[in-house]
Amino acid sequence: MKLIATFTIAAALVTAVFSSVAAEAVVAAKHDLAKGEASFAGVCAACHAPDGNSLIPVNPKLAQQHPEYLIKQLLEFKAGKRENAIMSGMAAALSEDDMKNIAYWVTTKKATPGAAKEKELVLLGEKIYRGGIPDRQIPACAGCHSPNGAGIPAQYPRLSGQHAEYAVAQLTNFRDGIRKNSLQMTQIAAKMNDREIKAVADYIAGLR
Repeated sequence: MKLIATFTIAAALVTAVFSSVAAEAVVAAKHDLAKGEASFAGVCAACHAPDGNSLIPVNPKLAQQHPEYLIKQLLEFKAGKRENAIMSGMAAALSEDDMKNIAYWVTTKKATPGAAKEKELVLLGEKIYRGGIPDRQIPACAGCHSPNGAGIPAQYPRLSGQHAEYAVAQLTNFRDGIRKNSLQMTQIAAKMNDREIKAVADYIAGLR
């Protein structure tokens, strides 16, 4: 009986390994990861670091981000739907295939963990992230971005470990109408004050 169980477990492990390899092969076939790596090194690495884990707090970490989200942002930078002088110029030189190759390559890189810094605000950030602010109809961030900040592929971006400074800037831009490429986020951020934005951003930085 133990022998059968051992063989069953071994077979399951082999199947899992081959399934993982097959899945990676499908991704590699659809998107040229080698070209993505080369393009990232030439276009993105200076601001976002060679492995997508930006060391500059105002520039986002891209490692392990959902590729669909990255592609959407690059397309919107190129089209002018999302405004940023630097990123608009970078995206303008990329084809859609370039964007896909870059996005699918950088998502294979493991994100480095972050840490909360504003200890007096982290409890407020956690409260908003997990429960929202019901009396002002501010929904919990976790509802779309998941409790651990992993997000939902093709729908909502990964937030876990993201630089607090970058998150503050984006939430503020949504609130102030500077960033206009998500009506949902504009409506949510419009109801938040500076302290609440800073608290949520700091909590996000420590998620893992």
